[in-house]
Amino acid sequence: MVALVGTYLNGQVKLDKEFPAKKTLKVIVTYLEEVDIEKSNGIQLSDFSFSKSQKNLIDLKTSLSDSLIDERDGL
Repeated sequence: MVALVGTYLNGQVKLDKEFPAKKTLKVIVTYLEEVDIEKSNGIQLSDFSFSKSQKNLIDLKTSLSDSLIDERDGL
């Protein structure tokens, strides 16, 4: 493994020194300064709430697993 220093700006990394590579190499970029990252459109763990789930299921008269089995049997 080799460590190189460079600068990241607008989706591109510019290395401080040239690195002679004869093939394509996979890299890992580590930011040495604190950065604020915008939330992605994907699902995050914080998107799930036990209390919200309880409120959504308050009118359910059976267990959730029984309800899911019944729903899947109808497919």
